[in-house]
Amino acid sequence: MTLESLLLSRDAEVVRVLRPTLEKLSIDVEICQEAKKATEILIAEKFDAVIIDCDDLRGGVEVLQGLRNTPSNKNSVTFAVLNGKKTTTQQAFAMGVNFVLQKPISPLNASRCFNAALNFMVRERRRYYRQPVKMMVKVVVGEKELKATSTDISEGGIALLVHQALPKDATPRLQFTLPDSNVSMDIETEVAWADLKGAMGLRFRNVPAGSQELLEKWLNERVPKPTAGSKALGSSSEIIQ
Repeated sequence: MTLESLLLSRDAEVVRVLRPTLEKLSIDVEICQEAKKATEILIAEKFDAVIIDCDDLRGGVEVLQGLRNTPSNKNSVTFAVLNGKKTTTQQAFAMGVNFVLQKPISPLNASRCFNAALNFMVRERRRYYRQPVKMMVKVVVGEKELKATSTDISEGGIALLVHQALPKDATPRLQFTLPDSNVSMDIETEVAWADLKGAMGLRFRNVPAGSQELLEKWLNERVPKPTAGSKALGSSSEIIQ
């Protein structure tokens, strides 16, 4: 599994130090040099890590302040790069960052910081990771029972192909057994989305702690794990002006 990061900075020295550090940890780097463009990217794309040069790039602080309001990246692991003259560490943490890097950044400090953050990034990836899986699912709506086939599942929900439409305000109960396991689930859900072809997404609700733990364990065994240093030497990063 390759993690994805966005680095917002025009500082060539920051890029020079951080890019190889991230790539050694199998974290792809997309570099953006303009705050407005970064905001557009963060609305449209999902990143496991967002690194923002707050003090030496115009609009950097504003991007950081708005990050937690973006649906795709509100839970991304966030790093603030500070120059020691403007934004304080306390202010950065108050704006929701998880880690702070102070300039000048040495390769050793960068490596320590991102190694410490790696488990948080993997945990966030696992949270939204959707495992493709085809299994039979019993859908119980009131007194009615329907049969459906799953297409993928995550910690928070499941996508199904249902042969009979469900009301948009339905709160169906799902019963299924996870493949290659003896883990049987009985979960309350709500309809998150549906299309005209019988596909729908259901959001899990009020999942018992034991069931949630079993589901997370099952998913964790199937999520590809990042391997430090696994990227080819010729890998490249995308730079967006």
